[in-house]
Amino acid sequence: MPRTGLSGAEIVAAAATLADETGFAGVTMGLLAERLGIRPPSLYKHVSSLADLQRRVAILAMTEVGEQIRDAVQGKAGSDALAALMTALRSYVTGHPGRYMATIGATEHGPDDPLVLAGARVMDSIAAVLRGYGIGDAEMTHALRLIRATMHGFAMLETSGGFQWAPEPDQSFTWIIGFIDRGLRTQQPPRQAESAAQPDAADAPADHRQVNVVPGLAVQEGPDPAGEAGSRLRVERDHPAVGAEQAEQLL
Repeated sequence: MPRTGLSGAEIVAAAATLADETGFAGVTMGLLAERLGIRPPSLYKHVSSLADLQRRVAILAMTEVGEQIRDAVQGKAGSDALAALMTALRSYVTGHPGRYMATIGATEHGPDDPLVLAGARVMDSIAAVLRGYGIGDAEMTHALRLIRATMHGFAMLETSGGFQWAPEPDQSFTWIIGFIDRGLRTQQPPRQAESAAQPDAADAPADHRQVNVVPGLAVQEGPDPAGEAGSRLRVERDHPAVGAEQAEQLL
């Protein structure tokens, strides 16, 4: 039965749901009208074009992301806030992949644009977590991009079935949070870094050991140069000021 009295908000919400089901690129005015039980021309009473509809979905998604992050990090700090932030982002992207994609590359129109305002709230929430690590204005854009790129890549790979190897993605996700947490702590002033809460070693996965990265050392995992089976942590000195004894202590 045809529906009557639809609001613009209901049409945008239906388009967002359709995007999650079919993919953002799969949303058309005809398909949306069929989903709503109306004729396509009726949609144009509320949106001017498909591009307008897509932009409204982007605003909706950005607003939802901001609210989810805000609620997740409220009252938390340090590694707890970082874990809550990244978990919230992962949850949103994997739960709403279509509408999330609407936010990527969406065009902004001036400082009062609802998309700009919603995006600013998202960035402000992420920046608040990063400032807890002592990240200043000079490095904030880089740190924001680190979080966004990491979460976009991980969540989109997970959504598309890109993780086929063991261990489970949840274990890798926990490891990534710890890795970023340790990296951000190296950016803190000495006193702030020393006073920051350290993760409990008992919480670390049994098949991993924590490595405290010394400035000037690049730590990576790779095949044993001696040809032994498996892999080991290889420490490569990239700064002449670091002595061999320090490198040996990391192995």
